[in-house]
Amino acid sequence: MIAPQGRGIAGPDTAAEAGTFRILHVSTGNVCRSPITERLSRHALTDRLGDPFAGGLVVESAGTWGHEGAPMEAHAATVLADLGADPAGFTGRELLDEHVIRADLVLTATRDHRAQVISMGHSAGLRTFTLKEFTRLVRAIDPATLPDPERAGGVVERARALVQAAAALRGWLLAPNAEADEVHDPYGAPITFFRSIGAEIDQALDPVVTALTGVPARR
Repeated sequence: MIAPQGRGIAGPDTAAEAGTFRILHVSTGNVCRSPITERLSRHALTDRLGDPFAGGLVVESAGTWGHEGAPMEAHAATVLADLGADPAGFTGRELLDEHVIRADLVLTATRDHRAQVISMGHSAGLRTFTLKEFTRLVRAIDPATLPDPERAGGVVERARALVQAAAALRGWLLAPNAEADEVHDPYGAPITFFRSIGAEIDQALDPVVTALTGVPARR
């Protein structure tokens, strides 16, 4: 069973890990953007699948300058609650090598975060994207070319195929401008800016979660 915060990390050689797909969201302090993205991802996956962990999906987050053990920023928690996601029990953590090693997909807030993750090594380049970059690439992938999520292990197989397809497209489908792949930091900003960032993240996640699961959002 998944740990309440999604913090438990099984060893990579366990049987459970073989059938698991880990999504790691990365920002700077792990108190604003990446907690919002982590909890919105879980909320959306639960809406589609009922129990994401039962389908093999685990969602986590960390910060390149993470405040280890720190609570989520209050405005971030408010935004999550407004969007129907659960902010309870979150604690921040610093990005470590083990998080990158065990992640099947790393989604960062900015290009700088992406570069920092890739610079850690561990063959992270082909599975690390900014969130908005990954959204753009996913939109260009024909879902009919991905594995059927309904069969046993299909969600994990589909998620891995999606990452490979996105990596193959990266050099061909470029951002229209430098800012297109960025989610700006709301730390210290008023709640109105946090809400705009939350809406931005929520919008970017929707096609990603739909592509991962093969199930559209309930409207």
